[in-house]
Amino acid sequence: MKRVLSLSTSAALAGVLLAAAFTATQAGAASRHVVRPNAAGGTTATNMRALRGPGGGYAARAGTTSVNPDGSASHRSGFAAAGTRGSAESSGSASRDASGNVTQSRSTTATSAATGNSVQSSTSYNSATGLTHSATCYSAAGAVISCR
Repeated sequence: MKRVLSLSTSAALAGVLLAAAFTATQAGAASRHVVRPNAAGGTTATNMRALRGPGGGYAARAGTTSVNPDGSASHRSGFAAAGTRGSAESSGSASRDASGNVTQSRSTTATSAATGNSVQSSTSYNSATGLTHSATCYSAAGAVISCR
């Protein structure tokens, strides 16, 4: 199967924190939220949340948002979840520059535990060029198949 995305560093850290905090038979949750000044003179907020179910399923999300005095702003986030029915991963970012130009992108992969089939989608937006979206489905063997 073709891999298009990877989790952000923050989401990966949230997953590691989760794995270290709970055994496979425990259910639980952990979260962290930090707000700090940034190098551009603005403010950056970072948060991570993770949980594990009693059956071993898990979900983790992490994100960072920055707002600056010149009017620019940015956001990055990642998410991963897995359980008995399959798994999903998503990561993306959005930004606005000081002139108000906006860009956004998100990539997502979801895989069925029952079939091994997966879908990978990508969406992007640019205030100058508009919206773009694509999706490709794969069999468990990695061959491109029809998305239904």
